[in-house]
Amino acid sequence: MTCVQSIKCMSLAAAIFSTPANAAQRIAVLGFELNDITSLPNTPEEITRTSSMAPLLMEVLSRSGNYQIRVVDADSQKAANASFGYLFRFHDLAADLGRRQGADWVLVSQHSKPSFLFSYLWVYLVDVKQRAAVARYDIELKGNHQKVTQHGIDTLAGKISATLAAYSVK
Repeated sequence: MTCVQSIKCMSLAAAIFSTPANAAQRIAVLGFELNDITSLPNTPEEITRTSSMAPLLMEVLSRSGNYQIRVVDADSQKAANASFGYLFRFHDLAADLGRRQGADWVLVSQHSKPSFLFSYLWVYLVDVKQRAAVARYDIELKGNHQKVTQHGIDTLAGKISATLAAYSVK
């Protein structure tokens, strides 16, 4: 083998083996479910706030350029979610939904509101291939202003990115 042929083979091998590492990870972000257990549950304002969380998370994650966001339409999510919290509890079924969307990962989330003063974002990161949750995130939101919601989503996205970075190294 000549020197030129060796360089061509090494270049081809480098291109083949580096492509998956550089490919953007595909993430399906499901809509957040509202688990409002306050004395005045499911107000229109809280429903609107909760429905804004998945689009905010998609925006923050896609901004990094490291991820391809797979949009799961509400009808597909509803069809896969037999009842409230079903996909949140059964990660294998969430993984199946993500696989149908062409995702590597699925984010299954609830916005739990036990009080008017604070609430929580509970999120599972589900590995589609393993059909299991590999991480859980709990983010406390103190207050219900847009700024609080955005800060919570930014914090969540940072934690998700750190987890995915660790998995891409493995």
